Amino acid sequence: MSALTALRDRRLTGLPTRGRTLAYGASAFPANLMAQTFSAFVVFFYVDHLRLPAGWVAGAMVAHGILNALLNPLVGAASDRHRTRWGRRVPWIGLGIVPLVAAFSLVWMPPEVSPAGLLVWFLVVVAVYDVAYVAVVLNTSALFPEIFRTTAERARGNTPRQIFGLVGMILGTAAAPLLYGSPLGWVGMGLVLGALCLAFFVWSLAGMVERPVDEVEVRAREAALPLRDQLRYTFANKAFVTYVLGSLLLQSTTAILLASVPFYVRYVLGGAEADATLVLAPIFVVAIPSIVGWSWVVRKVGPRQALLWSVAAYGVAVGLFMLPGSLPGAMAVAGLVGIGVAGMMQLLEVALGQVIDDDERRTGLRREGMYFGVNGFVVRGSVIVQAVVIAVVLGATGYDAGLAVGAQPETVSTGIRVLMGGVPLAVAGLAWLCFWAYPLRGLDVPPGGAGDAGDLPGAAGDDEPQDAEVLSR
Repeated sequence: MSALTALRDRRLTGLPTRGRTLAYGASAFPANLMAQTFSAFVVFFYVDHLRLPAGWVAGAMVAHGILNALLNPLVGAASDRHRTRWGRRVPWIGLGIVPLVAAFSLVWMPPEVSPAGLLVWFLVVVAVYDVAYVAVVLNTSALFPEIFRTTAERARGNTPRQIFGLVGMILGTAAAPLLYGSPLGWVGMGLVLGALCLAFFVWSLAGMVERPVDEVEVRAREAALPLRDQLRYTFANKAFVTYVLGSLLLQSTTAILLASVPFYVRYVLGGAEADATLVLAPIFVVAIPSIVGWSWVVRKVGPRQALLWSVAAYGVAVGLFMLPGSLPGAMAVAGLVGIGVAGMMQLLEVALGQVIDDDERRTGLRREGMYFGVNGFVVRGSVIVQAVVIAVVLGATGYDAGLAVGAQPETVSTGIRVLMGGVPLAVAGLAWLCFWAYPLRGLDVPPGGAGDAGDLPGAAGDDEPQDAEVLSR
């Protein structure tokens, strides 16, 4: 048997090894590094460095957001239903890595063309980046509840993954300016970060493995449940609806919080722009060890209860941002916020895995791609929520970008305190209510095959609590 054949035919039975768990988790590092670098610096690069009109770049970014949102459910549904000898997910990941890394690097390496040509370059390269990113990252995420089959397994398996992801986010924020500000420039930054991401993705392939299935039986079930019905069942699934609404609200709180930090530092704390890094740093520093703690909590009480605790901790902590008037006080609050952020990072995908398990019990199908895809589509709405909330609050306070700091109305400082703490607290409260209504109350969903029509999502009995005992799958 050749090495390629052995690679193609490998399947996971039983528990993944530590090496495979670590390799799978390593995929979060390049995914978050690229996403953070792109979101933080691409507008600055094309507007300030390349002098492309800001309105053109804004329009291109809107197109990027729409394309990314639409791709998530389309790619998710396609990967669920198209099986190859290599599996459902692994081909998307293996074929998408090189185009993804190449497109990411090319974003920072535009040719010397006219402004119109530069805009075309941006649109084309970012479109390739979007397609490849969704293909790789969505399918990598879809493997998570397949590789790790119980809450305990998922809690342990998600810990290295989220730590890798946090490190990627930190480097995406901190390393990029160091690189493009050095003699390497923007081109060197793109090449260095691209090579680093490629190395981690190649390593992560060792952890990308699927479980064996009865192809004949699964295809028969898919034929009995067409794609249109699958979509209907997905949006009628009470567990998923409460989950995805809560997830959207939490994503919105973090988006509002991050966008508010520069205003908070300048108009409330009276600090320099660089102080924004000092306000954000404690969140990351505290979140890394807290992820381990939340892994222990969810193994003891289950995803729903752990989510209620983490969202409550996050909401109370973020509300405290309304109080400080100094940088040290804001940093202390940020450290408390990091505890809740770690909980959300650790628990959200564990809970989504539970939703997918429940869906399999009802439909007989593993539809990770569909659920992760629809979730990705919905949470993109957090960008819209962020933009609307910030515009409304700043407008109501009388904020004027043309005025100096000391010349702003007194209401501006109060309004930004509310924007930084009060609004995220209120939105987190709504998210808590969503997770309180989440109907899967136990640690794991009981095993079972496809249910009949009355047992599908939305049918009577969905709200009954599950047995709290850990049930083996």
